[in-house]
Amino acid sequence: MKSWVLNNKLLIAGIILGAIGGYLYWQQIGCSSGTCAITSKWHNSTAYGALMGGLLFSMFKKDKNADNK
Repeated sequence: MKSWVLNNKLLIAGIILGAIGGYLYWQQIGCSSGTCAITSKWHNSTAYGALMGGLLFSMFKKDKNADNK
């Protein structure tokens, strides 16, 4: 039986890359006035990037049931 980590490599990669992208977006562009909900704080931007990266990369996971048909 494979471990959960090996079965979800794309999801984990998406979360990590998304978090890095969200942090870099906050650092380079961000929101100077502090009124932006997502980009005003680094942890909001990082969490949003991780969520979006995980969702994006999980779209490319192959379905085991689709291969059998």
